[in-house]
Amino acid sequence: MSERLAERVSIGPDGVICVIAGKVELGQGVLTALAQIAADALGADLAQVRMVAARTDGGPDEGLTAGSLSIQRAGPPLREACARVRAACAAEAARRWGVSPGEVTVRRGEFRAGDLTATYADLAKAVDLPAEEAPADAGTEQNVYVGTSVPRLDLPDKVAGRPRFIHDLRLPGQLHGRVLRPPSPGARLARLSPPPQDLRVVRDGSFLGVLGESEAEADRALGRLRRLAEWDERDTLPDENDLDTFLRAGPHETIPVRVADGEPPEGQVIEATYSRPFLAHASIAPSCAAARWNADGTLEVWTHSQGVYLLRRALAEVLGLDHDRVAVRHVEGAGCYGHNGADDVALDAALLARASGGRPVHVRWSRADELTWAPFGSAMSADVSAVVDEAGSVRSWQYDVWSQGHISRPTYGGRPGLLAGAHLERPWTYGAPTDPPPQAGWGSARNADPIYDFPRAQVTGHRLTETPIRSSALRSLGAFMNVFAIESFMDELALAAGRDPLEYRLDHLSDPRAREVLRRAADAAGWGRPGLGIGFARYKGFGAYCAAVAEIEAEQDVRVRRLTLAVDVGQVINPDGVRNQIEGGAVQATSWTLKERVRFDRRAITSRDWESYPILRFSETPEVAVELVEHPDTPPVGSGEAAQGPVAAAIANAVAASIEVRVRDLPITRDAIIRAIG
Repeated sequence: MSERLAERVSIGPDGVICVIAGKVELGQGVLTALAQIAADALGADLAQVRMVAARTDGGPDEGLTAGSLSIQRAGPPLREACARVRAACAAEAARRWGVSPGEVTVRRGEFRAGDLTATYADLAKAVDLPAEEAPADAGTEQNVYVGTSVPRLDLPDKVAGRPRFIHDLRLPGQLHGRVLRPPSPGARLARLSPPPQDLRVVRDGSFLGVLGESEAEADRALGRLRRLAEWDERDTLPDENDLDTFLRAGPHETIPVRVADGEPPEGQVIEATYSRPFLAHASIAPSCAAARWNADGTLEVWTHSQGVYLLRRALAEVLGLDHDRVAVRHVEGAGCYGHNGADDVALDAALLARASGGRPVHVRWSRADELTWAPFGSAMSADVSAVVDEAGSVRSWQYDVWSQGHISRPTYGGRPGLLAGAHLERPWTYGAPTDPPPQAGWGSARNADPIYDFPRAQVTGHRLTETPIRSSALRSLGAFMNVFAIESFMDELALAAGRDPLEYRLDHLSDPRAREVLRRAADAAGWGRPGLGIGFARYKGFGAYCAAVAEIEAEQDVRVRRLTLAVDVGQVINPDGVRNQIEGGAVQATSWTLKERVRFDRRAITSRDWESYPILRFSETPEVAVELVEHPDTPPVGSGEAAQGPVAAAIANAVAASIEVRVRDLPITRDAIIRAIG
């Protein structure tokens, strides 16, 4: 570590210990889990710890809060920094008292040696050492909070309705802004009639916005501005009903995930094709941000971005500023679980604030903006085939997946990647979205390589390199589709072999932790009853193990009655937090599997509201039970994205088991079942 202790931890005169997070709270409870780690490393009472939201002016740069990596990547450096603070304070206590540091203990924030006591507030004033100079192991005690279900720190405000979200933010003297988006992705502003003097319009090329003293005034102004604008439009989108052809037409980057040796053996060949449509984030609260330009030319931005440092770099690039002239601070927003419009609306706010005469500007997207302009999760199509022996066991496996890329976040690929940048008078051009590297778990090919012990396997990704539809990270990236396809096919192979789907998987699986998770989920669900479906994966191949069993009802529509999941995340920091994440992922995956699909014609996105882009309703939410398979001696991994693929596969397999119809194209609607019957 090279930073000073104060960059992560500061201690106030009242004994409150402020821990500055590099990861952000997205509704997943990560700041509570990190507070537990910090309190144990400090030997402090959890009530003493205050988690400070991520910021570029005075906080550590820990990249994105994404990929279910926050605990495993942010936890260890935070634990070390807090342990060094603790050790430095213990050393100061030992110096004052004339004892060895080994004689000093600390519990619940109180340092003690015999009858001598001191607090963090007493000792911190004398401690100002670079972090690397303080030993990190003095006086360490057993965990008090790690491993316990500490109540979420953020929930009291949310339950009580106190202002906490960025939508509630009110800065002194702030204006409200709205942006008029083009009517379609290929549109450019042709002409703008002169606005009346009372309409405060901001224009830069095809970027149009308005300012108002209140949200209502800004909304009315946006309606007036819309009537003044004329656009040139053209057809740029593919055929919504033939996405397989679009995805496979190319050009492609070929991604060799796993290369098989030699030719496949002789045997029966079984094959199938699976697909999913484009998916929206569909956050209940639209994206929002605030910005203020100061008299000295510096810019302050308040955002619910997943990566404040990456956003700062992107904003500085688009606006022609040095990085140190931009300060970006995180404020909680609605859960996103991927790259939604949070970064884009931050640039909107900065552009409108540049024309506001120094007043801060608060910008909120509309529902239509959110559903049509935020990046989507890419549509995907996969071919899978297997050669099986006389017993039905897999002797050779081949998997090919076609997809757009899954990453176009700010600065990824060397481009700012912010929506309004492409609409400016001097526009930024953005290439096709790309994918994370193998060490980050791939993107299109995430979880395309199955965990099973196949004697021969070949896995290839095909990333589309020319894309008219904007796509980026959506929770689990390609894993949702790839696990759905692989686990659906495993059920088809088991059926062809006349074998139980659970036992078929276990016969191809040697990983003991994987086997345990499958067994635990099956036992908890009462496996063996007719009509159940199962799905399983290890997220990214190196993350959390998760198995899901679905129980459905298929009458007029498919309805999921109950989901039973078992998950192994290694060491569990907060059991209730892990269950919350798995439950939330399971419900969202149910919505994707049964309902969600971005709709469009050849010119524009047409799913602009909850009627045209339906999501799971509260009345349709299944009962969810989560079994934790604990391994406290193994490093913790994230849980937020582990359930997506297994749940989709479990539902599809339950449908096939219940009504003997295999649906390979998501979502599994009444129409999809009718097509599958045909």
